[in-house]
Amino acid sequence: MSEMNFDQVLDCKGMNCPLPVIKTKKAIDAMDSGQVLKMVATDPGSKNDISAWASRTGNELLNSEQTDEGYVFFIQKK
Repeated sequence: MSEMNFDQVLDCKGMNCPLPVIKTKKAIDAMDSGQVLKMVATDPGSKNDISAWASRTGNELLNSEQTDEGYVFFIQKK
């Protein structure tokens, strides 16, 4: 697993669509431009959902990977 710097962690484990995206949006909205959110989810659908949400909103999906923790996303606020 690659180590990335991040400013905040959002735990969405055990949540199903659309909760991970809704919670990610709320967390990103509260952050400053350029800050990075690490979001962890267990819902396999979150992989496509977060990718689509990031491109739709202009926030940058820096990295996404599947680990023992679940699906891990690093999103930088635009």
